[in-house]
Amino acid sequence: MKRNIIRIDEEKCNGCGLCVPDCAEGALKIVNGKVKLVKESLCDGLGACIGRCPTGALVVEEREADAFDEEEVKRNMEKAHAPHQPFHRPAHAGGCPGSMAMQWGNKPKASTQEVAGSSALAQWPVQLKLLNPRAPYFQDADLVIAADCVPFSYPNFHARFLKGKVLVIFCPKLDHANEEYIEKLTEILKINTIKSISIAHMEVPCCSGTTYIAEEALKKSGKNITVKDYTISIQGEII
Repeated sequence: MKRNIIRIDEEKCNGCGLCVPDCAEGALKIVNGKVKLVKESLCDGLGACIGRCPTGALVVEEREADAFDEEEVKRNMEKAHAPHQPFHRPAHAGGCPGSMAMQWGNKPKASTQEVAGSSALAQWPVQLKLLNPRAPYFQDADLVIAADCVPFSYPNFHARFLKGKVLVIFCPKLDHANEEYIEKLTEILKINTIKSISIAHMEVPCCSGTTYIAEEALKKSGKNITVKDYTISIQGEII
């Protein structure tokens, strides 16, 4: 099948290994001083590993490859953890830290910022799949591109990120529409005058796909737009 998958340029790879821990599925490994893709079926093609590569050796490309297999990822991660400590990931969680069940009994420290008392949302719809690139609110807009867990995790999302801006949300892990999203975002950026872009995503590795999609769209649009990237912890704080 043809799908997005990581490609490694061994000429550029210096074997630093920074990309390895950013691959939530354990698809990358250092072999003989170079990073290798362990198995095609372990790579989800989201490109969470790309951002840490200092030499640009990693890119996501569309080509014929084995299908991504979440069950195989789960087995791979269980095997990787077995020698060190008991591994108690719930059966539904797969290998991604972003889907691991967690709960904290005490509330996190309250934010020093006052939570907005009313909605700052000024447009509809907000899901990228449903948006019309020619909608009038995109013209001269400050754009917020957010992973769709962010507004639930960050309590002051409306006041901190959304006030006076236009919102685009999606999930890079579950929507399985990366190329479609890149193309639609590219069109939004091309045909409108976008003043700035703020990207907000969760700290889990797979969520960095939000940044990848936004940056690819900006690159394809040929525009030069100021971008700010924010990472939100799962306990609702800006990291």
